[in-house]
Amino acid sequence: MSDQRSGGTTTRLLQGRVEEGGSERNSERPREPWKGEYVKSIVYAGLDAIITCFALISSISATTTYSMDVLVLGFANLVADAISMGFGDFVSTTSEQDVITEERRGTEWDVMNNRDNEQTELFKHYQALGMDYDDATMVVNIFTKYNDIMVYQRMVTDKGMLPADQEVKPWRNGLVTFASFMVFGSAPLLSFIILIPFTDSDSVKFVGACLVSALALALLGVAKARIGGQNIIFSMAITLFSGAIAAAAAYLLGWLLKHVARLED
Repeated sequence: MSDQRSGGTTTRLLQGRVEEGGSERNSERPREPWKGEYVKSIVYAGLDAIITCFALISSISATTTYSMDVLVLGFANLVADAISMGFGDFVSTTSEQDVITEERRGTEWDVMNNRDNEQTELFKHYQALGMDYDDATMVVNIFTKYNDIMVYQRMVTDKGMLPADQEVKPWRNGLVTFASFMVFGSAPLLSFIILIPFTDSDSVKFVGACLVSALALALLGVAKARIGGQNIIFSMAITLFSGAIAAAAAYLLGWLLKHVARLED
């Protein structure tokens, strides 16, 4: 009976604290972003691919009346950029992992050979975060017993780095980026391919490319919002706006080169 009364009293006390907070009880937990090892690579490579390819189509459409030129130059540029993006992702991921590994080696040496200094720095860090003297001392003393934990804490607090993820495969990141760039970058070119049997009007094909690109950008804007926990409408608007600005700038530059600089032939 006494245990039940004690449990009930504890529950009432906790409920009272929550009710005192008021807003904490009624507040809704923020949504978690999409999780996935390659989600960000897919979305951001896709966004770059659509905008880059559509901007190229816009500049070509302003200078030529042949849709075949759009397809040839568009796909050639798409493949070249996809290879560049994929290789760049591979190199950057590899370099990042190498830097973290070397930083960890240095931190391990510091922990083993300059332990007092590392303890002091960690203590100062926790005090700067608002921890009082006794608690900071206790926490640092506990961490000091475990070398791996000490190294981890110093990596995070001093260098702002998490340990290298052994499961990360740079070649996979590069391959995913390449595939995403190819798939999404092909979207602006689809209208030219699909409409070839139905119309000879390059203007119609260009309008079709605009619509397909806008749809692809809107969908990726939604994905971007879900990943970053942003407002979906705002994310879509920003994505579409960036694509429109890039395409308009490319089209205007192509038009100027053709009509003002006399580069028609």
